[in-house]
Amino acid sequence: MRIIGIIRLGFGALVALLTFGGAQAAAAGVAGVWATPEEKSHVKIEPCGDKFCGTIIWLKEPNDKNGSPKLDRENQDESLRSRPIVGLPLLKGFEADGPNRWDGGRIYNPEDGKTYKSSMKLDDDSTLKVEGCVLIFCKAQTWVRVN
Repeated sequence: MRIIGIIRLGFGALVALLTFGGAQAAAAGVAGVWATPEEKSHVKIEPCGDKFCGTIIWLKEPNDKNGSPKLDRENQDESLRSRPIVGLPLLKGFEADGPNRWDGGRIYNPEDGKTYKSSMKLDDDSTLKVEGCVLIFCKAQTWVRVN
């Protein structure tokens, strides 16, 4: 009887390890550098605590017409309008929500200075669907992993 209990305990630990390991592997799949549509920018997604966040690390056109770095001029918070677009936090607060899905996040759009509810879905190892929503209206983009 005691041996059966030990076997059950060992089996339970193995199942827990495999389940946790699988969840960690899926969560790590979103980490990396992603190109937005038309290669306008590259976003680096990485863990931030127990969630995922993303930062703009490259712009196709990093400078304005005067040759100065593009700034977050449309931000609704006037005190943030002088920060450069490169280095800007774009994604925050994404939590794993099933295999290859992250939800509960927010995405900032520097083109209009607004932040939207957002979710992400890894279609395959090189394609990420990123969706931003206002009320019931959503817009999705497909991002491609940068090698």
